[in-house]
Amino acid sequence: MPASTIQQDPLPRLLVSVRDPAEAEAARLAGADLIDAKDPERGALGALDEAVVREIVARVSGGAATSAVADPAAGSVAALARTGVDWVKVGLRPAEIRDAATLADRVAAAPGRLIAVLFAEDGPAAPHVPALAAAGFAGAMIDTAGKTGARLPDLAAPSDLSAFTTACRAHGLMSGLAGSLRVIDIPGLCAHRPDYLGFRGGLCRDFDRRNGIDPLRVAEALRALRPSRQDAA
Repeated sequence: MPASTIQQDPLPRLLVSVRDPAEAEAARLAGADLIDAKDPERGALGALDEAVVREIVARVSGGAATSAVADPAAGSVAALARTGVDWVKVGLRPAEIRDAATLADRVAAAPGRLIAVLFAEDGPAAPHVPALAAAGFAGAMIDTAGKTGARLPDLAAPSDLSAFTTACRAHGLMSGLAGSLRVIDIPGLCAHRPDYLGFRGGLCRDFDRRNGIDPLRVAEALRALRPSRQDAA
């Protein structure tokens, strides 16, 4: 799915992170727009086994866009790209973004399909967007590195989030905002016009990211997004 297809919709879509095919199917049936494969037991960007990702892609079967988290090594990025996911996500710290060779290495492993994940704890993300675009990334997201209760709105100023999504639009990148989000965060984050809002723990039973996805919470998140879509239409 080309980035330009997603960017035609100026309103946020719902990304739901899942750990196995059963969760993927539940999220798809509940209406998630993007099914994101990752291991919640391994922190913000824990990669799943390639075989599990293939099963998730097969279970979604085109009913939603798909993405998967890769370990930083280019070999892991290439391996995840071969699973059939639409997008491959890789975490980057500021020093890596300043290294043009590192960026080129990552992009070459999944050309046209690589999403950079930046961390709110590392400061404003907007200044990094030009380098990511120049290297050939398809998009960029902000997430939280720590999963101890602090949410993205606690760690990043609204002006910084708006600057990030604005920079992504200016450079033709898909954008996403994530980080221990709850449904109550949706109205405020929609104002920044990201392409996606990403959830895991906020849609799990007992709001614990190690528990399973609750389809009722997915539906609740979609109801919160729809008024924003209608108002901006």
